[in-house]
Amino acid sequence: MDDLTKTAVMPALKTIWLGHAYEYVDTISSTNDVLKQRVAEENEEKLPHGMVLVTDYQSKGRGRLGRRWEAQPGTSLMLSLLLRPDWPAERALWLTMMAGLAAAEAIERLTVVPISLKWPNDVGVERDGVWYKLGGLLVEGSVAQNGRLQSAVVGMGLNVNMMPEQLPEGITPVTSLLVAGGQPIDRQALLLAFLVRMEAWYETAVVGQSPVTAWAKRLVTLGREVQVRQGEELIVGTAVGVDEWGQLRIKTGDGSMHTITTGDVTLRP
Repeated sequence: MDDLTKTAVMPALKTIWLGHAYEYVDTISSTNDVLKQRVAEENEEKLPHGMVLVTDYQSKGRGRLGRRWEAQPGTSLMLSLLLRPDWPAERALWLTMMAGLAAAEAIERLTVVPISLKWPNDVGVERDGVWYKLGGLLVEGSVAQNGRLQSAVVGMGLNVNMMPEQLPEGITPVTSLLVAGGQPIDRQALLLAFLVRMEAWYETAVVGQSPVTAWAKRLVTLGREVQVRQGEELIVGTAVGVDEWGQLRIKTGDGSMHTITTGDVTLRP
């Protein structure tokens, strides 16, 4: 049941539209890069909304800020979605929120591991006061016209069945679902559960319902001391909340408020 090929996944797919255009490749440079390139090259015949590209190994996988992200074949869930929202461009971060929520709910459906999210795009678990990263999300290739988001590629990588010795080192401690939950996880079941929840969250957004409240409840970042690096500037303070678009609000020691749209956020001990 760990089979991620189209022949294995399609008969078990329970979504209405997400993933009905499905491709699997054993090895790829980066699912995000390939899907973005294909979108850029399309002419009259466009790739379908809701297309999913899944791989077992990425040679050039990466996270935010260009950080390298690589895992041994068979140990992780790596995929990209092509979405064509046609909603206000200000809602672009909603895609990250929805994917994070969908990942958390899918994991919790299959395991006993309680999932939290770290602003803006990390998925993980907190144990004994330490937050461990399980994976992350990367929204790229966003195309906006006349103030409306026309298309975007949503990438996700999750450490599923990585053994302790396979886990990479990072600024943030890293774990896998196998290590955190104590037993291996069926990647196909996790993929199918994720697609169902992602579609459900997307449909609520189509009618204008923001995912920000549910997303904020899972943010381990809020109420914590953090530091944010934006270029050469370092902001240190308390993450007090997020606004309606998902931007992080930080209060520094002098009482001033900072709204963070993008940046490298680190939880402070």
